[in-house]
Amino acid sequence: MMGAFQRLLRAGFMHAEALFNRAFGDKLNPLYHLGATIFFLFWVVGASGLYLYAFFDTSVEGAYRSVQALTEGQWYAGGILRSVHRYASDAMVATMAVHALRYFAFDRLRAFRWFSWVSGVALIWLVYAAGANGYMLPWDRLAQFVTQASFEWLDWLPGFGGSLIRNFIYPASVSDRLFSLLVFIHIGVPLLALLVMWVHVQRVPKAATQPPRPIALAVLAMLLVMAIVQPVVSQGGAANLALAPAVLELDWFLLALYPLIYAWPLGGVWAFVGLGTLVLLLMPWLPPRRGPRTDLHLTMHPGAVPVSARAGETLLEAGLRAGLTLPCDCRAGGCGRCVCTILNGQVDPGPYQPTTLTEAMRARGQALMCCAVALDDVELEVDVPSFGASVATRRWQGRIESLERIAANVMRVRIALPGGERIAFAAGQYIHIVLPDGQRRAFSFANPPNDNALIELHVRHIPGGLFTTRVFTTMQPGDAIDFEGPLGRFTLRESQRPILFVAGATGFAPIKSIVEDAFQRGIRRPMQLYWGVREAADLYALDLAERWQREHANFSVVPVLSQVAPGDPWPGRRGWVHEAMLADHPDLSGYEVYACGSVQMVEAAVPAFLARGLGEQFCFSDAFVPAAAASTATA
Repeated sequence: MMGAFQRLLRAGFMHAEALFNRAFGDKLNPLYHLGATIFFLFWVVGASGLYLYAFFDTSVEGAYRSVQALTEGQWYAGGILRSVHRYASDAMVATMAVHALRYFAFDRLRAFRWFSWVSGVALIWLVYAAGANGYMLPWDRLAQFVTQASFEWLDWLPGFGGSLIRNFIYPASVSDRLFSLLVFIHIGVPLLALLVMWVHVQRVPKAATQPPRPIALAVLAMLLVMAIVQPVVSQGGAANLALAPAVLELDWFLLALYPLIYAWPLGGVWAFVGLGTLVLLLMPWLPPRRGPRTDLHLTMHPGAVPVSARAGETLLEAGLRAGLTLPCDCRAGGCGRCVCTILNGQVDPGPYQPTTLTEAMRARGQALMCCAVALDDVELEVDVPSFGASVATRRWQGRIESLERIAANVMRVRIALPGGERIAFAAGQYIHIVLPDGQRRAFSFANPPNDNALIELHVRHIPGGLFTTRVFTTMQPGDAIDFEGPLGRFTLRESQRPILFVAGATGFAPIKSIVEDAFQRGIRRPMQLYWGVREAADLYALDLAERWQREHANFSVVPVLSQVAPGDPWPGRRGWVHEAMLADHPDLSGYEVYACGSVQMVEAAVPAFLARGLGEQFCFSDAFVPAAAASTATA
């Protein structure tokens, strides 16, 4: 029953949002800015209330006179602001109701969202309390009714025993201290509401608290027009405790409960309010649902940034919570700014406007991050140059922990970060070593992400190279080293296809990181490594790869030498490494291929792979450019 009601409401909201998109455009659709509009209305109520308070007399005799002087004596300021104060309060309640109803319709109140929902319920009652309290201050006949009804209702609670309502039996019982108390409450409750509003949005990543300027100006203009066309005035003259108010015009936004106080038994009114509040508080768990409780893993490109997604969390929420700079605007499936491409994994696309995410886009694997929810581990690509310096290109300063020559021209360099700090990266990514003159050199992580106490690099000596020559001649343990990262998208995709790795020389480094990470994650897909070098002495970690082959049934290694001297007893494969792989796998239509090495190797290998049936979406390469500012990563 509840699910059917939610679907009906959701369809109504989606239809209304589509109409507003056509009328105002998706950037100015008021339904996409309800929360921010509530904040704006609060500031309007607060600013107008401060002006009114400056002229308000907090005494029994002066309260009514001061409000009348504001309303009639300075109608051009106090009168208009009194009306704006009232109408903004009503608008705030109405907007809160639509905001809550919309989140209920889209079922955005379960799992980790329960905190925002529950704090929102508390906020509703604080706003109601502040509004009802505000109607007590003008001390007209409506204020008399609201004050007496409120105190009579509170008197039903155990502990009061009629002590509150006795203050209103005789006019002399109402003192100036009462008005001081009412004013104190009218200031304190809104301040508490502001605190709860701030707490309310803390679980919403990068929540907007100000609507677009055109919406704010339109709301303000609407309030001013209403204040001029239908000004708010006191009702029935000053309060008179000797007479009971007979006819009053109630504010049905803020005082809708008050007729029930005299129509129902007081206990029944408390039961109605208490039961309604309890149901609202329990909504995130009604009806109980079972679902995955473990976090899912997202990998966002460019940069292969790892992100954790909670159950039911949209891709956008997960990315924003992780501190990524993601394109978004409406956050409701209406503008299309947050479109992404799902590379691997399954998502629930969620509710969205069909004009924003077409069937053709869905067929291309595209989704809207603000609506899509991961169903398993997902890899996706966003059309942005990077995810910001804080995540993709952070500057680090480390120190050389150790230098180990593992081949005649290859050095294993291990780097430590100060204070035991660790860098989070995805297997296959690289860093930029920053030289004193600002030049950069790219080197891949050779260690897996789970073993990141030290950074391991495999540095091959390039004759004349500024950095590599320093590594092989003057660099010592303890030397400082600056670098940026992590960078790159040469990372393992999630699928069921068997994997072929093609590494040239120190292109083995990122492959090592990927393979060891795959072992650690329990990936059982078949993996075969073709490692091409010039001479057998260049196979600096062949014993490690052969140990992997012995210990893991799903892994094998094929070393290939391109420059074997005549008479050399080398028993293995000879020639170009990619040709050896193609000889063993003439049809690549069912594989994923990861190639890493020199530009010449990659440029020769990739076209040959595609010619043998390998789909472009399953061919991933990382070309090392000696003495260049960066490496290139092409998918």
